[in-house]
Amino acid sequence: MAGKAFASQGDLEEKTITFEELAEGLYAYTAEGDPNSGIIVGDESVMVVDTQATPVMAQGVIDRIRSVTDKPIEYVTLSHYHAVRVLGASAYGAQQVIASRDTYDLIVERGQQDYESEVGRFPRLFQSVESVPGLTWPNVVFEGSLTLYMGKHEVQILQLGRGHTKGDTVVWLPKEKVLFAGDLVEFGATPYTGDAYLKDWPNTLERLRALGPEKLVPGRGAALKTPAEVEDGIAGTQAFLTEMYQSVAQGVSGGKSLKDIYGETFQRLEPRFGGWVIFEHCMPFDVARAYDEASGIADPRIWTAERDLEMWRALEQG
Repeated sequence: MAGKAFASQGDLEEKTITFEELAEGLYAYTAEGDPNSGIIVGDESVMVVDTQATPVMAQGVIDRIRSVTDKPIEYVTLSHYHAVRVLGASAYGAQQVIASRDTYDLIVERGQQDYESEVGRFPRLFQSVESVPGLTWPNVVFEGSLTLYMGKHEVQILQLGRGHTKGDTVVWLPKEKVLFAGDLVEFGATPYTGDAYLKDWPNTLERLRALGPEKLVPGRGAALKTPAEVEDGIAGTQAFLTEMYQSVAQGVSGGKSLKDIYGETFQRLEPRFGGWVIFEHCMPFDVARAYDEASGIADPRIWTAERDLEMWRALEQG
């Protein structure tokens, strides 16, 4: 029997790209709630933080970079392993592809399954998916932190704790107080928590907040350009995660079914968060992972295309 299509499969509208300079040589590439990228222009070369989903889509980032510099793109940094963030990497021709050890391990464990499930969930975000040459493999793998000096820019690549995935990495420029946060922070966009550590994530955000960023590029949503906007982004992400997990955990402790917990949690969160981008798409995955974690399944189970459909039908149909 055919199931209800993913909310995202009907999302066909092209998004308007914004490319703006947050500080000298530091840029945000954002697209109305689609995945963002960050750009650091150093004295001799360029770093791209998160690559877009395909090489064809990455060309849009490259075109914006070439509008401001002709320096070579030497570095690509992966904030985490999700396909929509990493599979465009080959387009940049970067000599160094940087990721945390935990991110590398996730690619080994589930990179191919993640690729296949994400393409099925979000077809619009994988334009010209045939241009993807295969999984993106880092060739610079760090544990904890890695600092680079791109001329006048000190670039700290930090793993502050588990959250959106176990490998989450932020890129912090302490002199400029600009943070590229990946999907640890969203703004006006629903956090996807299908591969998350929900009890850890709010604490990781506290460590992120303690850096004192004054400008922040979230994983999705507009660039945050004042300390007040940064706090709105961090606090809003924390509020969603906390409220969603508490709702699910209460249902689990009460012995309720996943479907009933999903319905109750959706109703509880929709008034405050329902207007956020991809709310209807993320909620089934979010609640399913929260249900597992509250039930004692410590590490996220691998999402396959088949598991995606099975879960979506169970929670969204009827």
